[in-house]
Amino acid sequence: MLGMTKTAGAMHVAKITTKRVDKSGQPREYVSHLLRRTYRDGARVKHETLANLTPLPQAAIDAVRASLAGRTLVVAGEGLEVTGSCPHGHVAAVHAQAKALGLPGLLGPAGRERDIALALVIARVCRPGSKLATTRWWTGTTLADDLGVADASTDEVYAAMDWLAARQDGIEAKLVRTHLTGAANPDRLALFDLSCSWVTGKCCPLAARGYSRDGKKGLPQIEYGLLTDPAGRPVAVRVFPGNTADPTAFTTIVQAVKDTFKLTDMVMVGDRGMITSARVHELRELGGLGWVTALRAPAIAALAGDDGPLQMSLFDQVSQGPRGGPRAAPGHHHCGRDSRHCCGPAH
Repeated sequence: MLGMTKTAGAMHVAKITTKRVDKSGQPREYVSHLLRRTYRDGARVKHETLANLTPLPQAAIDAVRASLAGRTLVVAGEGLEVTGSCPHGHVAAVHAQAKALGLPGLLGPAGRERDIALALVIARVCRPGSKLATTRWWTGTTLADDLGVADASTDEVYAAMDWLAARQDGIEAKLVRTHLTGAANPDRLALFDLSCSWVTGKCCPLAARGYSRDGKKGLPQIEYGLLTDPAGRPVAVRVFPGNTADPTAFTTIVQAVKDTFKLTDMVMVGDRGMITSARVHELRELGGLGWVTALRAPAIAALAGDDGPLQMSLFDQVSQGPRGGPRAAPGHHHCGRDSRHCCGPAH
C-alpha cells in the first residue's frame, strides 16, 4: 500500500539510473522506476518515494506515467467504434508472395510506375477486370493504400503499362536466364502454344476475325503466343493479329529464342498444328533447335502400315497362361509372327 502523507503534492514516475561496480570488478548499470511525490518544505523542494514500480512490467509503468501526466487511457476493445473496414487478406497474401518471388525487382526500379504495375498484377490475380474497374476495385481494399496508388487515374494506369511494355525485353531476358538455361532446365525444353482473347471496340490495331478458341465466334480477337519452361512458368509472350496461324506464331517465337535470347541446343515443344512439316524444315535449317510434336493421321497410318517400321505386336498385352506359356489379351490372338502378319481379333 502507498504511504499517506499529510501534505498533498504532484506525483510522477522517476527513472533512476545508478552505476556500480560488482564484486568481480565489472561496472554495471541499474535502472529503477519510483513513484514519487514532490512537495515544498519551506524554500526547499523535496521528493518522497511512495512506491517502487521497478518489478512491474514496462507496459504497466508506462501506463502509470501516462495517467499521472493527465492522458486518458482506453482499455483495448473498449471505447472504440468500427466505422468501416477494407478487405485485406487476399491482396496481402498475393502481395507477400509477389515480394517473395522477387516480382517488384523484376518489373523495374522503384517508383510510381512500378507501384501501379505491381498493383495491376496483384489485382489481375485477385479480381481480373478492365482498367477502370480495377482502379475502382483496389480502393475498396488495402492494396491501394499499401502501394500508395489510391489516387491513380486511368491515364496513369495506361502510362504505367506503356512503361512496363518498354521493359519487356529486359524482363523476359531475366526470366529466360532463370528458367530456360543452366541447371534450372537440364533437358533444355521450351513449351509454346497459342491462345486468343476476344475484344470489343474498334481501336485495337491487332483485332481481327480468326479461329476462336474460346467460342466467341463473330467477334474480333487478338492472339498471343506463350513460351514457358517445362513446369509451365511463363518466360516470354508475343501478341499477334487475331487471324494469325499457329505456324506463323511459332516461327516468330523461334526467331526470338535464337536472336533475342541467344539460345541454342533447345528443344521446342508444340502441338501438330503448331510444328508443321514446313516448320520442321525451318528448324533443321536454323540448326541448334530440336522439336517435339505429334504425328498427323497420314504419318501414323504410314508407320502402322504393312510395310511400315512400327511393329504393332509391341502393343500387345501378354500375361502368363495356365501352363506357363503366354496368354493373349482378351479378344485377341497371340502369335509369334511379325505383327503385320498377325491374324488380328479373335472370332
